[in-house]
Amino acid sequence: MTDKRQNRWMVNLLIILGLISFVGISAYPLFSMMQSSDVSQVANTPSPTQSASPQVNRGELEAQAKGYEALLKQEPDNQTALRELVRVKAQLKDTEGAIAPLERLVKLNPGTTDYSVLLAQVKQESGDAEGAAQIYRDVLKAEPGNVKALDGYSFLLVQQDQADRAIAMLQDTLKSATQLNKAKPGSVDVVATHLSLGYVYSSQKQYDKAIAVYDDASKVDPKDFRPVLRKAIVLREQGKTDEAKTLFENAKNLAPVEYKGTVERLAQAPQASPSPAPTASPAASPPAK
Repeated sequence: MTDKRQNRWMVNLLIILGLISFVGISAYPLFSMMQSSDVSQVANTPSPTQSASPQVNRGELEAQAKGYEALLKQEPDNQTALRELVRVKAQLKDTEGAIAPLERLVKLNPGTTDYSVLLAQVKQESGDAEGAAQIYRDVLKAEPGNVKALDGYSFLLVQQDQADRAIAMLQDTLKSATQLNKAKPGSVDVVATHLSLGYVYSSQKQYDKAIAVYDDASKVDPKDFRPVLRKAIVLREQGKTDEAKTLFENAKNLAPVEYKGTVERLAQAPQASPSPAPTASPAASPPAK
């Protein structure tokens, strides 16, 4: 497991646990922001729902884990202990050890899909790709527009060299968004789904299509900073630094106060070496990873 993947899981875990415990679901899902080439910069930055904490040595973390495990033997449904055990396991980078308490949280909270999505991510990191995929499919069957499940499943499919499946799934979601939102308002976050689709295109170096998707997202909500930020990152990956710089500034101006620091750090990240876009059309052949 690479440090980038470990960081992504840890950041998502802490964000989800913090949101569930304190403020509910975020109005600005972070998965699409973190699925960029600059993920390490985000991963090393405390999220809006988590503040920086003093370093705790491994021995102390292991002692905390044993304490929570002992408590859970007496109180297996103690959700505070379950969440704290998952948090400690994340800090220890122990994906296997996080699975059991997460499965218990999923069982105790059948209506809280964030736990299911997080369990899918942990299973993915532990090597159980099919187990993760099944959880994502189950969530999307119940909630076709669940942005975190769409994000996670798209990321998994890209890792499995099945970007074409991810693209088709996201395009289908966007096509059905109007009908789904009419039946149940808010079912599909159209902007966030565009972000996921743009990420898949950019992961395949289909930069023009990614930019077009981000432009479409900005038309849906001109005040949303996320499409502007992702477009800036793509332009920088292409070596178009001047255009990217302007967009990074625009994204910072649009971003809520609690996200301005993250946007600024992404803007200051080292420039990626631009790579040529593939010449084959995705309609003609599956995109290469």
